[in-house]
Amino acid sequence: MSVLYMANSIYINNQFQKNQAIYVLDGVIKEIGPKNRLLEKYKGVTVIEWEGKAIVPGTVNAHNHSFQSLLRGIAVDRPFLEWRDQALYRYTPLLDEEAIYTGALFAFGEMLKYGVTAVSDFFYVHNGGTATDEAVIQAAKDLGIRLVFARTMYDWEGAPISYRETVGEAVDRTRKLAIKYQGDPMVSIHPAPHSPHAASPAMIQAGHRLAKELGTPFHIHVAEETFEVDEILGKYGLRPVHYLHSLGVVDESMIAIHLVWLEDSEIKILGQKNARLAYCPSSNMFLSDGVTRIPDLLDAGVRISLGSDGACSNNRISIFEEMRMCSLLQKVTRLDGTCINAKEVFDMGTKAGAEMLQLPTGELKVGMKADFVTLDLNDLSLSPKSELFANIVYSMQPNAISDVIVDGKLIVENGQIKTVSEAEIVKRVDSLMEKWQSIQD
Repeated sequence: MSVLYMANSIYINNQFQKNQAIYVLDGVIKEIGPKNRLLEKYKGVTVIEWEGKAIVPGTVNAHNHSFQSLLRGIAVDRPFLEWRDQALYRYTPLLDEEAIYTGALFAFGEMLKYGVTAVSDFFYVHNGGTATDEAVIQAAKDLGIRLVFARTMYDWEGAPISYRETVGEAVDRTRKLAIKYQGDPMVSIHPAPHSPHAASPAMIQAGHRLAKELGTPFHIHVAEETFEVDEILGKYGLRPVHYLHSLGVVDESMIAIHLVWLEDSEIKILGQKNARLAYCPSSNMFLSDGVTRIPDLLDAGVRISLGSDGACSNNRISIFEEMRMCSLLQKVTRLDGTCINAKEVFDMGTKAGAEMLQLPTGELKVGMKADFVTLDLNDLSLSPKSELFANIVYSMQPNAISDVIVDGKLIVENGQIKTVSEAEIVKRVDSLMEKWQSIQD
């Protein structure tokens, strides 16, 4: 299928340009150029022209836990471990395949409406197999979002049994999923040893080896809370990054999540080894984790993307929102309005996330997948239009997001999901909540 897309303004080569068009063939951007020239060149193709709108790259959510959308609003305003026990651990026994599928539909549907075209879902409720993994993947396919499935490898005995696997089971099941979806343009499988706290040294090293075998990154939570740092220090005599470095896993394949509590020496190692970070500022604030030293990590050479984390620890799941939160949080923590800028956080939420997840998206350029978003230029939150880029990062509200295209397919039109009925998603969530209430009563 070939389509010529046009709008009042298109974000190309780091600037908004007028009178341009994007030619898409079979989900891939084949040409970008002057509107009149492409209209003449591609006579007869379908033309979609959005009046009063701007086109920007779709955002990339580099870290999420989709099932946690079902737990949004539960155990708010609590310390981290109390939140974990009252929300995650309390409800985990109720998370069967139906619940996991519903949670993923809910999470991915909301993300799509907020301009997320690709997501990395860090998923660990395996229930002794891969059926729940497949439920998440099916929800992504049904909606049409691009999915990196970060299959968690978890063997801490203090966690719910449904999270836990042996090293052999985790490697075998993750490898089989990766082989099954190899070549699928919409689904990628990455290993994800949970954390130094919840994955044994053998599990972490196995996840790293499997990532090398598969040619993918691996994902791991690192230094989110002070108790984790103290635990690793007490157990191994090393801070978290030094401990991971001693295991031989700190390299360009590592996507660390959070990295809140780091010393200078750890930041230096991360930069030297070309490690990456998926930063979740809203979640870190909601759980009172602390503030990651983003300017220092950037200066050290660490590549940074943005994630929402799960919706019960944020509680919004918009990467445009995380751009704003990242910038404001760093500025106020540093007492320096220049320590990070709109362009840096926009890139974190688009092309940086795509690059580290090995996705051919995140930018509007020839050869990239056609994943993009239209914004309503007449929405009050984007005025004045003369400052459009700054307003996208700092003032835009979700109602300004109009259309979402993933892989060349129109998934959201005028703010409404086309692939799965939003009313049906809400009905499924409501029904599940009623079922859970009856069980707990």
